Amino acid sequence: MSLKQNLHNLKEKYKGTKMAPAFNAIHTFLYLPNEVTHGGTHIKAADDLKRTMNIVIMALVPCLLFGMFNAGYQHYAAIDGSLRTDVLANFFTWDNLWIGIIKVLPLVIVSYGVGLGVEFIFAIIKGHEVEEGYLVTGMLVPLIVPIDTPLWMLAVAVVFGVVIGKEVFGGTGMNILNPALTIRAFLFFAYPTWMSGDKVWVYDAVKRTGTEDAISGETILGSYAQNNDVVYSTWDMFMGFIPGSVGETSTLLILLGAAFLIFTKIGSWRIIVSTFIGAAVMGLIFNGIVNADIITESSKFYGLMNTDWWQHLIIGGLAFGAVFMATDPVTASQTNKGKWIYGFLIGFISIMIRVFNPAYPEGVFLAILLMNVFAPTIDHYVVQGNVKKRLKRTKVKTA
Repeated sequence: MSLKQNLHNLKEKYKGTKMAPAFNAIHTFLYLPNEVTHGGTHIKAADDLKRTMNIVIMALVPCLLFGMFNAGYQHYAAIDGSLRTDVLANFFTWDNLWIGIIKVLPLVIVSYGVGLGVEFIFAIIKGHEVEEGYLVTGMLVPLIVPIDTPLWMLAVAVVFGVVIGKEVFGGTGMNILNPALTIRAFLFFAYPTWMSGDKVWVYDAVKRTGTEDAISGETILGSYAQNNDVVYSTWDMFMGFIPGSVGETSTLLILLGAAFLIFTKIGSWRIIVSTFIGAAVMGLIFNGIVNADIITESSKFYGLMNTDWWQHLIIGGLAFGAVFMATDPVTASQTNKGKWIYGFLIGFISIMIRVFNPAYPEGVFLAILLMNVFAPTIDHYVVQGNVKKRLKRTKVKTA
């Protein structure tokens, strides 16, 4: 008997029971649903929630694979700085990938295992179908947390993020906060020493030599915050050959993912573009303050204020947040004008937090969560503004 037939038999066996959502989720994950709508007029389209989530995952996979190679490369480059002289020759190697697999793959497994487990439990208890929203969240979480995050800590954060960030609001489509960023915020506030953002962990797989198990060094944002010399070129920053979170280093791959999401009409180009504009404007303001000698080099804010505005766009998690987080269709603004305002404020506030909080020189996730809360308010005033304009036009025509 085929797997499809076995699953169909189990689905029929448990139809109408509490376990039905679990078997339906497994069945529709492997095969298309065999139910069709009847009667009335329906919009016929090939896209559905599961297909939408899969498209976003496809856009994230290159960032994940690159991050695995980068984890190993940063380790070996920290031991032997000469490897940085020929990055391309020393980057895509099996040794680098193996370290990435050892450290990143467990984060992915725990993220999906715990998150989907919670989703299944809530589906069975509440008697509704398993929602596909966590398919993307489960991939985002490993890409935005430090590579040395303990697995038990990640599991606790995932439970919190799924339950408090989504299920208490009614599940997928009802949440006001991005679940992945809710998980990141929980880790930041509950375990701040692990989430400081100023260091990167580098794994040492060669334990026979008696060397240390890990090497900690500053991330590029940490170097700017401490006003230290940055050894990475603009090419390294843009391509992603720098220390940082797993999926956030390669601006090139992130922009390719953005192009794919915009082409498939999954991501909003207005939000992406306006986020970069907002960050650039804030960066220019800080550069102007430095050029006007309003702040001195002795200030703890000088390092990041003096960073060129365009460098702010290609370092840290700004690009990743703008493309994959800010564009979440559930938590973002829905009106076109609102998307411009929403994205601009995310970029503007991100750089502000990055500069004024040297202890944690990365503020994009806090900025997005803040604007998630204000997104409905932005849309409300945009709609009210349109209503007032139409009323004025109506009065003019009547007169």
